[in-house]
Amino acid sequence: MSDFPRWKYALVVIVLLLGIVYALPNVFPPQPAVQISGNRGATVDAALKTKVEGILATAKTPASVIDVDEKTSRLLARFATADAQTKASDALRTTLGENYTVALNQASTVPAWLQSINAFSMPLGLDLQGGVHFLMEVDQGAVVDAQETRYSDDIRALLREKKVSYDAVNRNARGQGVSVVLRTDADRQAAATLIATDYPELTVADGAATGNRFILNAVIKATKLRELSQSMITQNLTTLRQRVNALGVSEPLIQQQGANQIVVELAGVQDTAEAKKIIGAVATLQYRAGLYTPQQAADAARSGSVPPDAKLYYGREGRPYLLSKTIIATGDELTSAVSGRDQQNGTPNVSVSLNSAGARKMQDFTNGNVGKPMAVLYITRTTDTKMVDGKEVKTPKITEEVINYANISSPFGKQFSTNGLPSDSEASELALLLRGGSLAVPIDIVGESVIGPSLGADNIDKGFKAVMLGLGLVLVAAAIYYKLFGLVADVALFFNLVLLIAVMSMIHVTLTMPGIAGIVLTLGMAIDANVLICERIREELRNGSSPLAAIRTGYDKAWATILDANVTHLLAALGLMTMGSGPIKGFGVTLFIGILTSMFTSVTVTHAITALIHGGRKLKTLSV
Repeated sequence: MSDFPRWKYALVVIVLLLGIVYALPNVFPPQPAVQISGNRGATVDAALKTKVEGILATAKTPASVIDVDEKTSRLLARFATADAQTKASDALRTTLGENYTVALNQASTVPAWLQSINAFSMPLGLDLQGGVHFLMEVDQGAVVDAQETRYSDDIRALLREKKVSYDAVNRNARGQGVSVVLRTDADRQAAATLIATDYPELTVADGAATGNRFILNAVIKATKLRELSQSMITQNLTTLRQRVNALGVSEPLIQQQGANQIVVELAGVQDTAEAKKIIGAVATLQYRAGLYTPQQAADAARSGSVPPDAKLYYGREGRPYLLSKTIIATGDELTSAVSGRDQQNGTPNVSVSLNSAGARKMQDFTNGNVGKPMAVLYITRTTDTKMVDGKEVKTPKITEEVINYANISSPFGKQFSTNGLPSDSEASELALLLRGGSLAVPIDIVGESVIGPSLGADNIDKGFKAVMLGLGLVLVAAAIYYKLFGLVADVALFFNLVLLIAVMSMIHVTLTMPGIAGIVLTLGMAIDANVLICERIREELRNGSSPLAAIRTGYDKAWATILDANVTHLLAALGLMTMGSGPIKGFGVTLFIGILTSMFTSVTVTHAITALIHGGRKLKTLSV
């Protein structure tokens, strides 16, 4: 047909070829694997590969292939079955210890030439590969408690510093702010001015006078409270990500849902008790003075003889430290920590801010200890649960680690920097530890579910069968009812599926069961456009148009209707994408992409094929 230009043929060919190439990786199923990465400076090299081979040989689970990537400091061992993967993971985790993180993974089997053009298969969701799902809720009341307590301390320190006489600074009922009791009205006015100037996020108002006492109320503004709530949720997200790393999960999903909920999905993890133990761990920080020399610390570690005024701790690389038993400040008094670079010498550092109580203690200590060492101690408390005589017995477990040890260069208080860190990544990691050492506010697990690997495999099998059954029924129905034009529509429908999978793979959409439902629905809806086109062509033939004119007019007149119908579908899918979350959002994303690909294949691809079949021929009738 002369009305179908050559550039459109070229466009169709290019798009379909790209679709085939980028959908092709999904034909190669992932292979069970175990990923090993180094912790605390542990190296991943050929020596580790030899050690891993020996461990696997002893456990009688040899890997089919072991790859070492020294750039990312990761080792990947591939296995033939999931059972061998699990057995090897247990053996490696036990033998390698805490210096390495051993994670269950799925190794890609996509050929290198496809990976070189960034063609990868779609990642699978939790419902397709198995794992645990937690829905956690942040205690919003604790957010208010933490901030009102902090403002009580800060206001108290501010009034002392400015020498404004007061009787008491106390918290009111939750959400009612801080109450300041002053002796004179002049003191109240002075305090109100100071508080409003230093803390503009507080609403300051006079309270009812009691006898010869004058009351001032300071309440956190709603906008500031929302900002603080979001900040604490973000800090909790950071803490949870750090804790989940201890579980050995290769690709965990940890994200905020709604205003005060957090979703944690751990693919490959089946033990909810272990996961909850790590996620719910209590962590904190302590600043302590460093005592004695490195040699004395090493001698104490060897002999076990520790001076009475000190306690022995260890750093990340196993180095011993003797620290004072007296705590200078704790992580609860830390308000922020940001990594950066020292302006004087350009070395990586971390800038820390303490609240007023912590600042006073830090100022007092550093004034008299310039040139002496101070350590940052990271402490985690977990609970091991065991069944003894049919009863649960909980045993607390405490882990203490020195994450930073440096000399005090000059006195400091509320704000100070830890300088001389070895790299920007080390500074960033330390800032994260300082910010996320403890949960900013408590979180409760309000929902949990476990999906076994066998159930995930069953979901994949049923999902594949559903897609094939839906596609097959639509192909047969179209071919029987519309004959040759039905076969053309079938070809377009097949390429619609190919393009849909290709686009989802290119933008790394995670495939879930709702996503598979979206694919099946898209295949059913995609044939609608071809029905409209075929019926238009039939109508033109009944009105006496020639076959070629009927084809041309049928496509032209059907396009407006197809566009209207699909625009409304796109708006619905867009609403699911933007307003929904989790499975609803996944369904909306798949539906949105499917509508776009079906519009292209149902109109442009079928028109191109029809033009090739009927163009340049003298037709008396059409097989429609």
